[in-house]
Amino acid sequence: MPGAEGDPAAARSLPRLAVAGTAGDAGKTLVSVGLALEARRAGLAVRAFKKGPDYIDAAWLTFAAGRPARNLDSFLMGFEGAAASFRRHAVPRGLNIVEGNRGLYDGLDAQGTHSTAELAKALQAPVVLVVNATKVTRSAAAWVLGCQKLDPEVHIAGVILNQVAAPRHEQILREAVESACGIPVLGAIPRLRGERILPWRHLGLVTPAEHPDTAGLDQRLMKLLEGRLDLERLLAIAHLAPHLDPAPALDSDPALGAGLKVGCVQDSAFTFYYPENIEALESAGAKVVSVSSLSGTALPAGLDALYVGGGFPETQALALSENRVFLGSLREACVRGLPVYAECGGLMLLARAIRYQGRHHPMAGVLPFEVEMCDAPQGHGYAVLTVDRPNPFFPAGVTLKGHEFHYSRIVPEAGGPPTAARVDRGVGCFEGRDGVTLGNVWASYTHLHALGAPEWAGGLLAAARRFSTAPAASLGPPQSVRERSRTAARRAAREHR
Repeated sequence: MPGAEGDPAAARSLPRLAVAGTAGDAGKTLVSVGLALEARRAGLAVRAFKKGPDYIDAAWLTFAAGRPARNLDSFLMGFEGAAASFRRHAVPRGLNIVEGNRGLYDGLDAQGTHSTAELAKALQAPVVLVVNATKVTRSAAAWVLGCQKLDPEVHIAGVILNQVAAPRHEQILREAVESACGIPVLGAIPRLRGERILPWRHLGLVTPAEHPDTAGLDQRLMKLLEGRLDLERLLAIAHLAPHLDPAPALDSDPALGAGLKVGCVQDSAFTFYYPENIEALESAGAKVVSVSSLSGTALPAGLDALYVGGGFPETQALALSENRVFLGSLREACVRGLPVYAECGGLMLLARAIRYQGRHHPMAGVLPFEVEMCDAPQGHGYAVLTVDRPNPFFPAGVTLKGHEFHYSRIVPEAGGPPTAARVDRGVGCFEGRDGVTLGNVWASYTHLHALGAPEWAGGLLAAARRFSTAPAASLGPPQSVRERSRTAARRAAREHR
């Protein structure tokens, strides 16, 4: 068990488990959230991590652990970067939970590059394999045995059964797995009748910010899992993980953003932010101010830049559309030249309107197009952009690694607005293009993580500094957003000829 406070050995002993699945929807999030809640109820400090570029699962892990969950993505930040982030934020006394994504060996290719298995090896983390036991018995043992044999370097330390139909079903599954695989079954979660305990919608789980009763959900989860996870044995396995060296400190220049004020739109419509992105701005000396798009108030005075992340603006489209004070202030700020960096949901907010479920909801009208929600994903997976045109945030030639997951698509005018980046991987805003630019606005479907795109924070703060020091007259006379949009569309049409 953990050593004493201040013990150098204890400072490097980071008890940890990687919670993986035999496939997507095996129940990894349910197990990870439940395990975090159980450990906290037992009085332990808990830190949670999510493998891959995921906002929603990470939000639920944050809810369960009581501290911000961190994403560990070897594609975006490399294995060294992911391992360093883990070592930087893991707790030396308690439990660190790393929730995987998809199946244990599922990655970018047939070799499983950037899979949960590869991340677990990089972290030297024991793996607890979650098995969806719906309509299987001994076949579950075959799945586990196959996972063990495929890569013996992956330490699969135990199994948790999910969707167990009845006590006899559980007994057969336990005997089959333990006898054939030689590892323990560390928990068995019964099949729920009726509604999921963690409700879903088009992008996955409903976010905690939009869940109507997280306190009641906490109690239902604890009731479901009470006595069904072998916490003592899980903790014992976590403490068998080898010690890790401390992570190097992140470089930052607090003078870069000194005196700058960056607004960040954070409410139930816009929740998709990596903690590292906000921290990168703050560690560079900027003051980050939370802004609500739903409160009925205008943008706060004195902003030097605005960051609008992703989320679910479509589910809040009516409230956003009716908040004319906020939309008007956002539109006028863009006209004045305020640097605005918008990702996915932020792009939707800046559009003329959102078309959703047969209704037309006017938005800020900064960008010369509308967006419409579709029944299937319009972009899903990793993205790689090459910046190849002038823009307020990135120098030409920079390669940006990110990700996208959106059900919306742009409905452009003829020619479309100008863009600043070529899409080398992914979908982007238009065919082969992303990073819509208009004045000091950048709007894209690609999400960036500060640890995978070190140019991002510096670029945003440099744009903010230019805005803060520019004489008002240099910003030019006020021009209507509609006129700007039409001018941009005409310019883009000429470029495309």
